[in-house]
Amino acid sequence: MTSAADSHPALARIAHRPWPIPSSNWLWRQTWHDLLFAHWPVPVAAVRSLVPEWLTVQACEGSSWVGLVPFRMTDVTLRYVPALPVVSRFPEMNLRLYVERDGKPGIWFISLDAARRSAVITARVLAHLPYFFSRMSVQAEGESVAYSSLRTGSAVEFEGTYAPAGPVREAQPGSLEHFLTERYCLYTQDRRGRRLRLNIHHRPWPLQTAEAAFVRNRVAQPQGITLPDTAPLLHFTRRLDVIGWGFERI
Repeated sequence: MTSAADSHPALARIAHRPWPIPSSNWLWRQTWHDLLFAHWPVPVAAVRSLVPEWLTVQACEGSSWVGLVPFRMTDVTLRYVPALPVVSRFPEMNLRLYVERDGKPGIWFISLDAARRSAVITARVLAHLPYFFSRMSVQAEGESVAYSSLRTGSAVEFEGTYAPAGPVREAQPGSLEHFLTERYCLYTQDRRGRRLRLNIHHRPWPLQTAEAAFVRNRVAQPQGITLPDTAPLLHFTRRLDVIGWGFERI
């Protein structure tokens, strides 16, 4: 008998992946809601020092890109473990760069802010990711989302509203939005310097163009990235179901 965990909706489509899905069993799942992609072009040289030398900082249309991604998560749990409301749902916001190793494009996180302290501790210890505890709020206002985040003891802060502004579509291979969104792994390294890749899987991103108004956006600058004084490229996704595996050594 096949369980709900074995028939996860993320596996309904796999042909779009740039490399085969891992042969081992997936280990965890989560669902992302009300997600905004805000992207700014920056020179590769401006962010090269923020990424380990064993990763290539990728460029598209002549620039590297910095992504700021606020959203909220539900159903955050291991494969056969029921999701508990107290610990399995919370807002998260990440600041990311786009990198590649061995022909596999992925994500390098500059930081991840989350409103669940247990998730922050677990991710720091077990996943070697730069998570920080922040006081966060997400409020739906019709189609719009009002989002705020203030990292404890830090100048890192975000407040704004955003909303979809177009029909749902999938990014076309070769396009900038495909480059920025269709990535199926993340990279990190542990305290001993061991290089790690974590594979994820989901359906192609159901993207919409977006509009946003940022009241405060002090996320990149305190962490060593100067954003250009231009409007960001914006995309929105209402929901995406995601599964993932354990880390593999590189």
